[in-house]
Amino acid sequence: MKPNGWMITDLSPRAKRNIARIFPFALIWLVTGWIFMLVEIAATGSLKAQYDEAISLNLMVFVFASTALLAVGLVVGALEMIWLEDLFGKKSFTKKILYKLGLYTVLFLLIITITYPVAASMELKTSILDPRVLDRFLAFLFSVPFLSTLLQMSFSLLLCLFYAGISENLGHGVLTNFFKGKYHQPKEEQRIFMFLDMKSSTMVAEQLGHFKYFQLLREYYDDMSKAIINHGGEVYQYIGDEVVITWETRVGLDNNNCLNCFFAMKADLESRQDYYKSEFGLIPSFKAGLHYGKVTTGEIGALKKEIAFSGDVLNVTARIQELCNHYDAELIISESLVSLLKSKETITLKSLGTINLKGRVEPLNLYAVG
Repeated sequence: MKPNGWMITDLSPRAKRNIARIFPFALIWLVTGWIFMLVEIAATGSLKAQYDEAISLNLMVFVFASTALLAVGLVVGALEMIWLEDLFGKKSFTKKILYKLGLYTVLFLLIITITYPVAASMELKTSILDPRVLDRFLAFLFSVPFLSTLLQMSFSLLLCLFYAGISENLGHGVLTNFFKGKYHQPKEEQRIFMFLDMKSSTMVAEQLGHFKYFQLLREYYDDMSKAIINHGGEVYQYIGDEVVITWETRVGLDNNNCLNCFFAMKADLESRQDYYKSEFGLIPSFKAGLHYGKVTTGEIGALKKEIAFSGDVLNVTARIQELCNHYDAELIISESLVSLLKSKETITLKSLGTINLKGRVEPLNLYAVG
């Protein structure tokens, strides 16, 4: 029986993903802030500030500073992962940096304007409205400690942007697993895979030309990403016009995520069909194969590390997807995965019988999903 009250497991996959991506920003700000405090204490040999404008460190100030660092990290993380990622995602690198620089300059000045008077009032043990607090704040704005604070915040921001860039290119899940060392030694696990391929991609590429076709692929993959995130999927590979999506078994079966993801991606593309028609003169569509099985997962590569999956399930899923054209089906799923799905009465399944797949000795029972 489910316990009363809210639990973190009640969050959507998208919310869990955002929390997992934002938390490292708070950790970066907290750790770098502590390091700067320790360096200053080591350099001066005292907890007392060497400048009149600086705040002397005591327990209350330390707790407040740590809390403020965590809060700033969370704000920066939320801005980067939820807002700025979409806002500046298609801007050039130079414009992206300039826009962010302007935004964070305003943000940092606002943070200093709020936090310094609070910390000063704590040190002076007086009200934040005390004229002495205002006098110290105005003096602080033209002091060495102010420049030191900006340097610390800039350094923390640089680390955050570095982390965000790596996370964006590798994928948060891959980056997290690298840090944890989860797949440093190969391990066997059960996973669900979807191989998804654009229909008539060769003809579309010839029709649009390479450059326009690349722009189409970028929009096409961007429009799929929301559904993948919302249904707990992980993008394993982009291979031309094909994308390989994978789920941990528990996540993929929860609310039939692996199946519903397909229809959510289809709905998202259809909602933008007017845009695709006007911009590219066509509406992209896709076909997919779904299968479940055992894989060996581990880090691989000498010049470039990545987490790779190896096993018969990948080859079988690719073969299942290839049968979509033959059976005029949008989605074909293996019987081994069908047997694990929940609420199958809500799913329209058409048996395709026992199929001999190319390169596989044992035949497979397959179903087309309507």
